[in-house]
Amino acid sequence: MQPSKPQSRAGSTTRLLQFCLGYFLSYVVFGTATKYFQGSAEKGFPGMSSPEWLVYSTMGSSCFALLVCIGLRWVRMRSTRSLQWGPLRIPVEYAAIIPSGICTAIVIPTTTLLYSLPISVMVAMVIMRGSIIACSRLVDAIQIRQGILQRRVVAEENWGVVFALLAVCVTIFWTPEVTRALRGQPAEIAPVKAGSYAFLRSPVAVTILGTYIAAYTLRLYIMNWFKNTRPAGEALDYRGYFAVEQMTAFSVIVLVTTIILVSPGAATVPTLAQFRSAFFQPHPQWRLGSLIGLSFGIVAIFSVFLFLFQGRTATFAGLVNRLTSLVAGTAATLLFALIWRGSQPKMEDWIALGFIFIAVAFLARAEKKRATS
Repeated sequence: MQPSKPQSRAGSTTRLLQFCLGYFLSYVVFGTATKYFQGSAEKGFPGMSSPEWLVYSTMGSSCFALLVCIGLRWVRMRSTRSLQWGPLRIPVEYAAIIPSGICTAIVIPTTTLLYSLPISVMVAMVIMRGSIIACSRLVDAIQIRQGILQRRVVAEENWGVVFALLAVCVTIFWTPEVTRALRGQPAEIAPVKAGSYAFLRSPVAVTILGTYIAAYTLRLYIMNWFKNTRPAGEALDYRGYFAVEQMTAFSVIVLVTTIILVSPGAATVPTLAQFRSAFFQPHPQWRLGSLIGLSFGIVAIFSVFLFLFQGRTATFAGLVNRLTSLVAGTAATLLFALIWRGSQPKMEDWIALGFIFIAVAFLARAEKKRATS
């Protein structure tokens, strides 16, 4: 009998790279599509607003993810522990995964609200990714203290966090003044990018960002609780986790959307008014937007698989997830520039990418250390 191939083994480095590749490719498609559909109508693009793109892409991605979960029967979670509820036997993990799905439903709209603040989309994305990297390390610290996580965070993972956060800081705080100084050009008066972090003085903005970080942190804690508390010999059913989480998030999103659509008062809030308009006065290319939006459903699948990747700390998994999306974001910018002559990545984007590659190098060393230990 032939021995099993190492690349097909769950938890292997090869499987990790396969998930990263799937996440990267699907994120490049979604990132490029986001730039295309929200491009100016005067330049020949669809010209969708952020709420419109949120509605149509979420519609496509959520329906796709739901069909995958039902069609491939991922909803049948494998568990050795269950509770009797009337005629049904329900896995005990549902009690944690359902709150995780509610957190996912909170993350989706707060993401869009962050994009609507007086801040560039690129900076908003980097702030969100940076916060998750930091929160992943916090989750490990908490679960090590609680005795849930039985392994330590190695030095290479901590250095990966440092350089990943340096990449975040470059993107947020780099101003045209710095670029001109490096080129030996005279400085101008107004630092154009000051608004990148000035929004933190807004109570509304801080509330939205705080809600996003709190929901995502709780979700990461639940994911790692699920991963780190498997009894000996019980397989890690990340497909079942994804299915239950997505079905919960889908139900919450449908409920909240219905409330917004039937509430007359929602029409007085500008962002919600655009959200309602996406349904009552749909964009001419809403069908195409929904179809392309299913790429984000693929992103969501690989994202959860990476966060739940067995045998790794939350720090490691969070870094792999967020760094892959950051590289995919740069690749999407380059692809959009190549095909539609969009803006090229700026100097700070390339410097941030350099820090990201250094962080990846530290992760590679951590993975090699794990494999040989």
